[in-house]
Amino acid sequence: MAKVLITQTRSTIKRTQRQTKTIQALGLGKINKSVEKELTPQIAGMINKVQHLIEVKEL
Repeated sequence: MAKVLITQTRSTIKRTQRQTKTIQALGLGKINKSVEKELTPQIAGMINKVQHLIEVKEL
């Protein structure tokens, strides 16, 4: 599986609870925090739901 670096670029203030929980499930929560994840179909779906709040780079 490919690895991706996910960085939160925007705040979750005034976002839906679903988006906030998705950000937390990805291991994020603060602006400029980054996590490295395997690109599984589940992670890809989560990235798709909050793509306007994060930045994704392939490793």
